[in-house]
Amino acid sequence: MNNQHEILQLAQTRNAQNNLPYSGALSPREAFEVLQVYPQALLLDVRTQAELALVGRVPLALNIEWAFYPGMVPNPDFAKQLLDKVDKNQVLIFMCRTGGRSHNAAAVAATLGYTQAYNMLEGFEGEPNSLNQRTMINGWKHAGLPWTN
Repeated sequence: MNNQHEILQLAQTRNAQNNLPYSGALSPREAFEVLQVYPQALLLDVRTQAELALVGRVPLALNIEWAFYPGMVPNPDFAKQLLDKVDKNQVLIFMCRTGGRSHNAAAVAATLGYTQAYNMLEGFEGEPNSLNQRTMINGWKHAGLPWTN
């Protein structure tokens, strides 16, 4: 796929197939393509500051923590921070470690009136293998997409 319209259509098809509460779901490679060609697209990383420091981050991604480390205490100001920092007309791609928190964040964004909220499947690290190692099966890092420490 080489244009963001086709990619977003595929993401919206996944929405219809899975009855998602937001616009759709993207693979890491699809998310990267959209970010490259669509200037109004924004990658919103909902991982904790500890995860960003220990595992890595995607350059130019905005971070609003869904929950805080330690204890994964929910961020009570997530919705307010999102509304304060992000225009409702932007294409938003939510990312976390594996796709769970970002699913929830995209759902909240949709309830707040963000009409182009997408979840990035697989997340930054992806699912663990049989040895409980991440980045070996799928995810942003496994796909070889840009990241930094």
